[in-house]
Amino acid sequence: MLFSLLWKALLQTMYMVAVAGFIGSLIGMPIGIFLATSGKGELFPAPTVNKIFGAIVNATRSTPFIILVVAIIPFTRLIAGTSIGTAAAIVPLTIATIPFVARLIESSIREVDKGLIEAARAMGATPLQIVTKVLLAEARPGIVLGLTLTLVSLVGYSAMVGAVGGGGLGDLGIRYGYQRFMPEVMLAVVVVLIVVVQAIQSAGDILARHFDKRTRKN
Repeated sequence: MLFSLLWKALLQTMYMVAVAGFIGSLIGMPIGIFLATSGKGELFPAPTVNKIFGAIVNATRSTPFIILVVAIIPFTRLIAGTSIGTAAAIVPLTIATIPFVARLIESSIREVDKGLIEAARAMGATPLQIVTKVLLAEARPGIVLGLTLTLVSLVGYSAMVGAVGGGGLGDLGIRYGYQRFMPEVMLAVVVVLIVVVQAIQSAGDILARHFDKRTRKN
């Protein structure tokens, strides 16, 4: 029985993390690229818009996740048709992912050597070519590690969303481990979460090393 419950909850958690991570990254990456390249004197100068986007991203990131879940319940119902269950949990998870990814992507791109940008400009590369062939190419290890951190954080968020009926491992731990006084279930949930996080982090580290030119040269 315990294995069956754990397996079902694990699948729900992986589904939530995968969908929210994919959609959140799909939206967050362009925002992060924009934030990293739209400051004064940068490739796509739009400092006013940059500040507006930055303020929105900061405001969203500053909101504790559990409060965000409750605050956007009407929006969640509009999108998912309900405020409980796995499908509903994806909505706040995705919204929390977008600013997180945006800042990580921005940070990774800003770490690229400015000399490479100037060299590309001197060779006649367009701003779009610089972004795609220089910035994103050089920032790949950092981007991979950033996305790995995002997925690890989403695993934790998905456990928190179980407190409001979001399903997954967090919901299992609360309903059985806490409310029904079954510590063995809580322990099993914690162990599974640790294994999942370790697997994601290890895969991300391997992929980042693959993209790191310094590591490959050695």
